[in-house]
Amino acid sequence: MIVRIMGEGQVRLDDSHFAELNALDDELLAEMESGDEEGFRRTLGALLDAVRRLGTALPDDALEPSELILPSPEASLEEVREMLGDEGLILG
Repeated sequence: MIVRIMGEGQVRLDDSHFAELNALDDELLAEMESGDEEGFRRTLGALLDAVRRLGTALPDDALEPSELILPSPEASLEEVREMLGDEGLILG
């Protein structure tokens, strides 16, 4: 799977890491629904760190279609809320 972190670039991520990322996404969604800004910031950072740690960065000139687009680490709670689907940032 190709994941884009807005403002950073793309990462190739093996599907076997989907469960770990989905758990973080569920936590992020719960924090957003409760308005927990501190928890939201912490979990968004953990989600993006996991993508960076588990994936392999693609070269800056790579033009792969992204299957998943994640917000930048600086994104506000409201900006991320606008990106959300019914299932969070990560579908499935």
